[in-house]
Amino acid sequence: MSLTNLGVSLVKRLPAERAHTATIRALKLGLGTPLAAKPDPESLAVTLPISGLKLPNPVGLAAGFDKNAEAFGPMFKFGFGMVECGTVTPKPQAGNPRPRLFRLPEDRAVINRMGFNNEGLEPFVRRLKNGGPRTGALGANVGANKTSQGEDRLKDYALGLTAVWPYCDYITINISSPNTPGLRGLQSKSELADLLTLCRLAADTQTGKRPVFLKVAPDLDGEAIADIISVVKDARGFLTGLIISNTTIARPDTLQNPNKTQTGGLSGVPLLAPSTEVLAAFARGLGGTFDLIGAGGVASGEDAYAKIRAGANAIQLYSALVYEGPQLATRIKRDLLKLMAQDGHTKISEAVGAGL
Repeated sequence: MSLTNLGVSLVKRLPAERAHTATIRALKLGLGTPLAAKPDPESLAVTLPISGLKLPNPVGLAAGFDKNAEAFGPMFKFGFGMVECGTVTPKPQAGNPRPRLFRLPEDRAVINRMGFNNEGLEPFVRRLKNGGPRTGALGANVGANKTSQGEDRLKDYALGLTAVWPYCDYITINISSPNTPGLRGLQSKSELADLLTLCRLAADTQTGKRPVFLKVAPDLDGEAIADIISVVKDARGFLTGLIISNTTIARPDTLQNPNKTQTGGLSGVPLLAPSTEVLAAFARGLGGTFDLIGAGGVASGEDAYAKIRAGANAIQLYSALVYEGPQLATRIKRDLLKLMAQDGHTKISEAVGAGL
């Protein structure tokens, strides 16, 4: 058993949040981390067409794993094409009471109600700035403090955007966590328009360009999707893409583990199908005018390929690492190459939207 696999086995024996904390500490110490990522074949390289963001491969690490930007360097060494840190809020906050993170092993799923626990912008930005070289795209995911309401909540996003702007390759505006009361209300037509207007004004004060993504929930009906599409089209130029999706508040009847009754956002395998359906709806509605990153339930090369065929230019994962370990990115890339070859594609970009 390799040192990495041994570490994963030991960490799985810890309670979920303690396991995550131990993992971050081990990564910071370099334990079990490869010396460097192996170069990716050119056929997996991706340039997102709207934002111009260049990735060595389409497999990304979603926000939530490295909340405080402590371990993005080591995670790049595991072969991720992008690593997204956060969610970060302007002020430090403890998040929701513990326990707040639950494994559902039989379902290959996780439920969390973390509540944007993080150390705040100051240490986050410092770590982004001093993080050293990276082999892929570094993202910063920004959110609002729980205590901020009304216009102050919108201002939190503008503050976060301007703080991280100089030190990352792209920025994600996260309005889709179910664990901050009222946050998903920002997906409504009028509030979303106000938020994107304020963030655009903040971006206009910054030097240079940055791709900006909007992260949305999977729990959207056709009308809500249409409303979001109409608003983001008006923000074209400033907003370059969407990440689809965050966790779900739904509880499928297929769930078996007793933790299924816990409140919070469900992620992992049960999220794959519904999040991919929402991704495809956005892909059809936006018609290639925005870059799309598919997230939710990716645990294999087949899952990643399904997202890409549904319109994703790239994908992100996180929950599957709980069960599969950090070598998952390498396995997904290997399987993507096989799936591409079966369909006669010489570049992964040729598969984008092929299933629509």
